[in-house]
Amino acid sequence: MDLDVFVSAHRAEWDRLDHLLRRRRRLTGAEADELVALYQRTATHLSLIRSSTPDPQLLGRLTQLVARARNAVTGTRRASWRDVTRFLTHGFPAALYRTRHWWVPTAIVSTLAAALIGWWIATRPEVQASIGAPAALREMTRPGGGYETYYSSNPAASFAAQVWTNNAQAAALCLVLGAFLCVPVLWILLTNMVNIGMGIGLMASAGRLDVFLGLIIPHGLLELTAVFVAAGTGLRLGWTVIDPGPRTRRAALAEEGRAALGMAIGLALVLFVSGAIEGFVTPSGLPTWARIGIGVAAELLFLAYVYVLGRRAVREGETGDLDADERSAAVPLAA
Repeated sequence: MDLDVFVSAHRAEWDRLDHLLRRRRRLTGAEADELVALYQRTATHLSLIRSSTPDPQLLGRLTQLVARARNAVTGTRRASWRDVTRFLTHGFPAALYRTRHWWVPTAIVSTLAAALIGWWIATRPEVQASIGAPAALREMTRPGGGYETYYSSNPAASFAAQVWTNNAQAAALCLVLGAFLCVPVLWILLTNMVNIGMGIGLMASAGRLDVFLGLIIPHGLLELTAVFVAAGTGLRLGWTVIDPGPRTRRAALAEEGRAALGMAIGLALVLFVSGAIEGFVTPSGLPTWARIGIGVAAELLFLAYVYVLGRRAVREGETGDLDADERSAAVPLAA
């Protein structure tokens, strides 16, 4: 596309749109219709220039012009409780359901990896010796040792807040760093599975695996599921960079990135629940079966949320992305 010719052909439309946007008096009906038409055409022009001959100065002007026109056409919009409710009942579960083909395999492979690492450590005294001195390992795994007192090391509310913050940061890192071709997400997953496998292996070697599982399962089911969802979404985002499919790479990354941002908000709420369980249920005096029962119930409720509400929302056309009228305009691509 010859940029100079394109600019000469459409400059008058852009100037007219800018003139209408600067009007201080109220537009007439004909002028309002004209503004909408010019906004739509200018948005198309912007998409064409972005995809063919990007010019920084022209892109800046048209981006600002389209943004101003969009605000004038759609009006300013404030989030309401209805938006929050719709996000929790449609947007978030739909995004979880749509990405299940990524996070479910991630969960299975990661769990198997942690179990394998645990088995390797439990059956290899030389590996245990490389982790720490025998006296230090005994101190960690004995009754009332480090693994058990960890969950009651701070007041419950403080501990729950700390756990929630740490896990939310880890989930956010998985979502954000996924765009870097998946590698950072795989590293975060490996680090977490090694830590879990180490706990399994050391406690199993001390004959106290049942105690360890009784401590980690109540909160760990939901907590790890949230981490696996974040990791799977991050991997999907990274794969979008590698293979955007029929969409342009920019459009695909924008769509998946917006959905990932919504996932980060939703997962923060899920991790808040798991943090509360870890802070108040795991170190409580409840019998092991009751603590595990609470963890299993929380996990089942989450899966029902995904596979019941999420499937229903997807069938209704929900994608977890912004509504169509809130997305940037884009030109259709030939098949």
